[in-house]
Amino acid sequence: MKFRLVFLLALATGIITSCQKDLDVLPSDESTEYDNSALKAAKAKNSGFVHGIEVDIDGELYYFAGAPDGENGAIDVPGHYWVQAGKNRMVGKHYNTGPFGASSWWSSTAPDGALLYTVNCIIDSWSEEKADYYASKGYVHYHEFISVEDGSLHPTMVPWLKHTAVTSFLLDGGPGAPNPPYEHEVVPGIDWMFPNNYFNPYNP
Repeated sequence: MKFRLVFLLALATGIITSCQKDLDVLPSDESTEYDNSALKAAKAKNSGFVHGIEVDIDGELYYFAGAPDGENGAIDVPGHYWVQAGKNRMVGKHYNTGPFGASSWWSSTAPDGALLYTVNCIIDSWSEEKADYYASKGYVHYHEFISVEDGSLHPTMVPWLKHTAVTSFLLDGGPGAPNPPYEHEVVPGIDWMFPNNYFNPYNP
């Protein structure tokens, strides 16, 4: 329960802030959509999604920050499974499951273990211009990467996430949760109310 409260608080408030490293705005030829062939292949196989995936960023391996409940203690966001979908692109599935299989961890109204969202992920740095651009495309939340080797946060890169709901449910942290400030009714489509932290500078 302590982990849940800390994680939900961090998710809701976006406490990770940053002294930004000024970088150019997303290049005009850069797309916020995936390589369609990679997406179609992943969906067709419905396999290859991994909880605790190791993400190669410039030759160094990183986890999505979260609980160590993946294979061999791999770390990940609770209930999330990922597959690579191109350079600096990931596709995710977000289930109503918590750390170490905790039931109905995200929603008290959706069935335990139900698929709640598909997730688009773009790996990039934070800048005010990028934050505004990504948010306008539905990437209203960024997470953190931690080093597989030593657990340190990546110095500049974050996963920008767009959550697209596949069903209707209440995002409330599950039964008995303290009704976090991001609680809201979700309907199919892009969840623009998923905990917004895009405006918080990334400062590891």
